[in-house]
Formats: sequence, structure tokens, C-alpha cells
Amino acid sequence: MFQLRLRSGSLHLGERTLLMGVLNVTPDSFSDGGKFLDTKRAVQHALAMQHDGAGIIDIGAESTRPGSAEISEAEELRRLLPVLQALRGKLRIPISVDTQKSRVAEMALEAGAEIVNDISGLRHDPELACVAAKHGAPLVLMHMRGTPRTMQKGPFARNVIKHVISGLQKSIAAAIKNGMRRSQIVIDPGIGFGKTYAQNYELLAKLPELAKLGCPLLVGTSRKGFLGATLAKAGKTVPADQRIWGTAATVAASILNGVHIVRVHDVKEMKQVVLVADTIIFIGGQKVRS
Repeated sequence: MFQLRLRSGSLHLGERTLLMGVLNVTPDSFSDGGKFLDTKRAVQHALAMQHDGAGIIDIGAESTRPGSAEISEAEELRRLLPVLQALRGKLRIPISVDTQKSRVAEMALEAGAEIVNDISGLRHDPELACVAAKHGAPLVLMHMRGTPRTMQKGPFARNVIKHVISGLQKSIAAAIKNGMRRSQIVIDPGIGFGKTYAQNYELLAKLPELAKLGCPLLVGTSRKGFLGATLAKAGKTVPADQRIWGTAATVAASILNGVHIVRVHDVKEMKQVVLVADTIIFIGGQKVRS
């Protein structure tokens, strides 16, 4: 079992799987770009995800889809801060900010966020760990090969498990060097971030190898491209909003392989998956989560 300390209390990981609901306040995210740019709609969606069973709301203001370009700090804050300010006092669950920039993380934490989610694993801005440590905020470290603009350009790692473990070890070391407590670190293998479709499935099958790093595991497979390719009909990939059952399969597999947090767009539907998968673990007595 793990315990993440927040300003508002603690998150206990291991007894049940926690749902992290995705809220993209971007015009160009791969799945829902533009849907929640309006602050009022973003707030309504966050509250709906809480009602449907989310345990965390993860807000991102910069698209990190394959091929996307970085936006300025000012633009990221322009999109993000009004939503954080409007949500203050309305949610009963913690907010995570999805950013690679230390200044954005600092202002988001001051505006009410309690967790930082860094897709670069501190490679973009190591100072981000200092900010999280100063605020006592848990830090999610994700593995990504390259940058969003370049990550899906080959060559890919020959041994994806070793590559991801090595990258996450470096990220953990950098976080601790910059003041983070190991007990406040969550790791994410970065499904879809610089991996082939086959490598994404290999990572899901071998999640227990990542658990040996001694940190709680977060996985985000929701609506991703490798699912669209697997579900393709007549050679045509299935659109992102039609990948819900493929997502459900990967969420269940992730939980049965020891994941503590699943990051999803479709909270209401994935809540059912989580409840059933957690029941299998509990009744079956499986020791897949520490």
C-alpha cells in the first residue's frame, strides 16, 4: 500500500484503483480538443467526472499528442488558471496539473492544484521537482522517448521494458536530487509516448516489472492510437471516441497487473471496469498491488 500526502489530506493507493479523469483545456488534443476550452464547460465536465466516480481530475492546457508543438508558458497559463480558479471550492477531490513547466506548476499549485503530472519525467524542466517538493505535492513521472513532436519517429527501443525502466530510474533519481521524497513519486510507463503499437501491449503485459521500482503505478491508455489500429475496420483506424471498449480491456488488464491509478476520459464507463477488476483482485486474493 502507498500513501500520497496532499494539502487536503491523503490518497491511499492499493486498496482500490483510483480513477484519474482527463480534462483537456486545449484546442488540439487528439481525442477531445476544443470541447472544454470554455471555462464554464470545463468546470461542468470536471464536476460530472467527480459525480461519475473520478478520484482525481487531471487538467492539461497543452496538447501532447504525437507531432504537437510546445506552447508558451503564458498561453498555457491563460488556458489553465481560469479553470483552476473557477473550480476552487467546488470539487471534493484533488486536482492534478498536467504540465512540463515549473512556472506553470508553481502557479497551478498556488491556484488549487495538489498534484503535478509531468509527461517528460523531468527531462524538460528538472526545476519542476523543486516546485512540487516545496509545495509538498506528489509528482507523477512519465516515460517518454523524445518530445511529443518527435516521439513517434523511429528508431524505437529494441527492449522497451529495459528502456522504460532505465528512463524512470533516471527520472526518480532526478526528482529525489531536487528535493522530492520517494514516497511522493508516482511512475507512468507512458503508453503511446514513443513506443510502437506492439510495445504498448508489451508494457501492459509486463507492468509487474515496473512495480519493482517501488513506486505506485499510473497508466493512461484511454482512446489512444494503438487501440484504434487494433480495432481498425477494412484498414481504416477507429476514431478516438469509438475506442471505449478497447480502452476498457486495457484498463482491466492494467488493474489486474498491479496498477494503482488509471487515467481515463470516460469516467462513468471505466468506473464499472474498475469495480469489477478490483473485485476480482479482492475476492481472488491476488497480490498484484503492494
